[in-house]
Amino acid sequence: MSITVKIHTSSAFLNSQLLEVMKLIYVTHTKYRHKSGNALNRRTKSDEKEITLWEVSVLEKTVYIRLRHRLQIRPNQRILLKDIAQVIADDDIYEKLCALPLYKVNEHDRNIVIIDVMKVIRAITQLFSNLEVQSIGPAQAIVEVVTKKQKVSFPLFLLVWLLLFIGAALAIMNFHEDVSMQAVQLRIYTLITGEVDSKPLIFQIPYSIGLGLGMIIFFNHVFKKRLNEEPSPLEVEMFNYQLDLDNYVALKENKESMKHLDDH
Repeated sequence: MSITVKIHTSSAFLNSQLLEVMKLIYVTHTKYRHKSGNALNRRTKSDEKEITLWEVSVLEKTVYIRLRHRLQIRPNQRILLKDIAQVIADDDIYEKLCALPLYKVNEHDRNIVIIDVMKVIRAITQLFSNLEVQSIGPAQAIVEVVTKKQKVSFPLFLLVWLLLFIGAALAIMNFHEDVSMQAVQLRIYTLITGEVDSKPLIFQIPYSIGLGLGMIIFFNHVFKKRLNEEPSPLEVEMFNYQLDLDNYVALKENKESMKHLDDH
């Protein structure tokens, strides 16, 4: 922000008007500073003098914040600004801003806490009243309270693995039976070799191996190891589901996003 003041007056009233203008600037703009250079620039034309005061800049600083989409913390932990947002600020206030406490998780919060960007801006302006805060990115941050994870028992893991294995095997067999896969393979084998064989293993064994390899390539995983950096279709679907879930939680749990008739 800048202010340029020009005075057009005769030489008789030059000193008195200049004094009044300088008083007005120093009283009403105490937060302003002069740019480097001469304070006055005088020009003479016909019996009149023109005085131009140099531009005056406001001592304001801008802080840029970007809320993180999701944050995991422990119970009863205090949430600081550096935990929940990325901050860009001057070096003289950066450390104080990063250490600014915003919220402390308590027992009533359960496992989800929503931090709204307006609450963050309010906390920053209370600490530094002369700062201009620019928010970039999401309007809410989801804080997930993570408790101590319980170890999965081996019998339970084995039971779940068996259920998934048997269910997948039955699904594949039912599909092959519905499309008459065995009859199709016998027909193809007869067309290629000219022989009739009720068990064409030379055709069925490569087909079974290719079926397993195709599933591994499709899901892009061999147990916990990824084949490449490209996400699998299952990961994409899980990601989209998580986004929908986060949007629902951000609107449902955030009390500032909705206002009812009975709210005052």
